Amino acid sequence: MKHSTNQQTRRGRGPARRIGRSLALVLPVVLVLSGTLAVTRVNWSGNPSDSILTASDVSAAEVSSRTASRAPEDVLRDRLLTELQEKDPGVALTHLQRAVNGRPSMAEHCVSIARALGRAAVQVYGPSRAQSYARPVCDTSFAAGVAATRS
Repeated sequence: MKHSTNQQTRRGRGPARRIGRSLALVLPVVLVLSGTLAVTRVNWSGNPSDSILTASDVSAAEVSSRTASRAPEDVLRDRLLTELQEKDPGVALTHLQRAVNGRPSMAEHCVSIARALGRAAVQVYGPSRAQSYARPVCDTSFAAGVAATRS
């Protein structure tokens, strides 16, 4: 006794197989293109007032003026030094840690910024009081800055 089966669907030549193959070829292309377009539309500068520009919209003068502006780590350092003088080193260290956590590219500058905060804290609060604010931000670089100023 022979059972009749549909040999066409068993071999995978049905319409579902053709649709699956088409999707397997087209879907990665669509995903790559949509991802590329999404990345070009992201505001990478962090400044909400910057508009989205294409490469053709940027002139050479604009590029040179952007590179002449201050580096983000310098802006952060100045802001934290002002906070240290207006409030206390603890607030500045907390904001430094948040800045590094929120923007990992700042991690390479964390040590130098924390040391600068330590040196400034000694000038404002004196060595013993400045040392009391030390915490393990950026491998205790704040404490190293305080200690370097003491000697």
